[in-house]
Amino acid sequence: MADTKYIFVTGGVVSSLGKGIIAASLGKLLQARGYKVTIQKFDPYINIDPGTLNPYEHGECYVTVDGHEADLDLGHYERFLNVQTTRANNITTGRIYQSVINKERKGDYLGKTVQVVPHITDEIKRNVKLLGNKYKFDFVITEIGGTVGDIESLPFIESVRQLKWELGKNCICVHLTYVPYIAAAKEYKTKPTQHSVKQLQELGIQPDVLVLRTEHELSSNILSKVALFCNVAQDAVIQSIDVPTIYEVPLVLQRQKMDEVILRKVGLEVGPTPEMKPWHQFLQRKVDATETVKIGLVGKYVELQDAYKSIDESLLQAAIYNDRKLDLHLFHSEKLNDGNAAELLKDMDGILIAPGFGQRGIEGKFAALKYARENDVPCLGICLGMQCMVIEFARDVMGLTEANSTEMEPNTPYKVIDLMEEQKNVTNMGGSMRLGAYDCTLKKGSKAYEAYGQAHIQERHRHRFEFNSEYRDQFEAAGMMCVGENPESNLVEVVEIPALKWFVGVQFHPEYNSTVVNPNPLFVSFVKAAVENKK
Repeated sequence: MADTKYIFVTGGVVSSLGKGIIAASLGKLLQARGYKVTIQKFDPYINIDPGTLNPYEHGECYVTVDGHEADLDLGHYERFLNVQTTRANNITTGRIYQSVINKERKGDYLGKTVQVVPHITDEIKRNVKLLGNKYKFDFVITEIGGTVGDIESLPFIESVRQLKWELGKNCICVHLTYVPYIAAAKEYKTKPTQHSVKQLQELGIQPDVLVLRTEHELSSNILSKVALFCNVAQDAVIQSIDVPTIYEVPLVLQRQKMDEVILRKVGLEVGPTPEMKPWHQFLQRKVDATETVKIGLVGKYVELQDAYKSIDESLLQAAIYNDRKLDLHLFHSEKLNDGNAAELLKDMDGILIAPGFGQRGIEGKFAALKYARENDVPCLGICLGMQCMVIEFARDVMGLTEANSTEMEPNTPYKVIDLMEEQKNVTNMGGSMRLGAYDCTLKKGSKAYEAYGQAHIQERHRHRFEFNSEYRDQFEAAGMMCVGENPESNLVEVVEIPALKWFVGVQFHPEYNSTVVNPNPLFVSFVKAAVENKK
């Protein structure tokens, strides 16, 4: 295709309407038609990336293959499109300003006064076009974070206005709004949508497609009214109704021919409607599953919906591929202890110990691990969860009662988990961990090797501390085997107890590498073990 087409997804009325899911779903529909598609997220906050943001502020921090800490919507993009994202797919206001200020310090602006327009907006536009120019995508879908009218997102909206002017029919704006239902009046109200579109128009942008977020199906009268008052063609008013799973959204949009509307607007041949067989098969398996598998997730952020988003989705995918419905139970690690762990966890078919940082809730993870190990319940530990496996085993099996991580107790006599050598001189917090995809070699015959079906894998990392290899022989003599390591650094990446049904800890984050059509093998194996344990 000669010219890259650019689609912008903006939001109005309220935040959290699901712009990321709409962007990912539209991307999936265009990809199913044979186009090369990527999606990027623009976040209006001044942080350089979400790596230093507390999960209470931001939810999960997602990690790309090239080691960039990114917004959690990039996880949705990868899960839907099955295409890896990079640093170029997530831009924050902080990164835009940092780049402009660095250029100003170097003298790149030749003494000019540096301003929001044109310097900041030009930098935003450069980042929008980068994916199209450099990587030659047919469609670049850009989601603008926040809500139209937010002061933080104004430079992004102005950049979209300029690009619509510059790119002509190669640029489309999709605007997502909310249509609330007023129970007392027993009717839906379109006024918030009208005001939101008016606000966008005041900023110089006429949306080409409207997506109306609603709990129930809207009447044709409402759709016609919105089209009339918002200057949008009637076939370009799409409704996004609540569905049981986000993976149904592409099919909801396809039934309303949203992809056809987009193709016509950018002057491309519509062609036949793609069947999307693998997608339908995945959803059919979900519907057909009658039995459940109970997984207990132990972490300190379980009250936050998005803190473990990629883990939740990976478990859901793995359950579906095991022909089971996922029955996920969340356990706050601060509320677990040796006294109540057995009672609280007794009905779980499998237990997952979540990643994280810091001391809070750590003892509850030890209690859950001790219960899982002593009762032979399939257990997966991820990152800090794997490190907790090591510490609990050292204390309760090897007799090293004061064993710890130097993250929690710098003066512990048994540093079974210690700061990585390469991290010892790091002073800046942001983007300075071991980040991104690294190779791992698995030992034949191990549960991890059986799961992946190969010895050489690549998974993504996000950590500063590691298994202390000085203790390796002691651990293996006691029954915890080191079955995966990085071939260059010899960093231990996978531990497991072969004497148990399925007890595996991984230093990496397999949840970042699980998609609808390619579920992560480790999660599939873990859930399979949980299913067999239930039997």
